[in-house]
Formats: sequence, C-alpha cells, structure tokens
Amino acid sequence: MNAEGLIIFLAIGALAGWLAGKIMKGGGFGLIGNIIVGVVGAVVGGYVFSFLGISAGGLIGSIVTSTAGAIILIYIIRLIKKA
Repeated sequence: MNAEGLIIFLAIGALAGWLAGKIMKGGGFGLIGNIIVGVVGAVVGGYVFSFLGISAGGLIGSIVTSTAGAIILIYIIRLIKKA
C-alpha cells in the first residue's frame, strides 16, 4: 500500500467512525478514536457483508461498509459496557 492509499484508508476510517458516532447518537470519539472505530468497523462490516452475500464496491461502498461495521461495533461495545 502506498502513501496515497494509506491516507485514503485512514480518511474513510475517520469518516465512517464519525458517521457511526452521529448515527448512534454519540458525540464522536475524536480524530484518532474515529479512525480506530472506522478501521475496525471496516473489518467487521466486510465480514458481515460477505456473510450476508452483499457486495459494495468503490469509494461509496467502502464508506457504507465501514460505517455499517462501525455501527455494529459501537452497539456491541455498548452492550458489553451495560453488562
């Protein structure tokens, strides 16, 4: 992965983390937190989408997949915190 690809990957992660924080009625996690949530969300979203047989390509597809995974991640974290 070159520097440009890494910057795009981190930008998508930051955007996905921020969107997930807004959708889940959170205040956001800061830049680094949003990137971490978005990147982990991309992994979770990719796994869930492939399990369901859903394919999302391109930049918008990456953002949707990462955001969906980040929402699932935040939901699971909130469930664990309550327990």
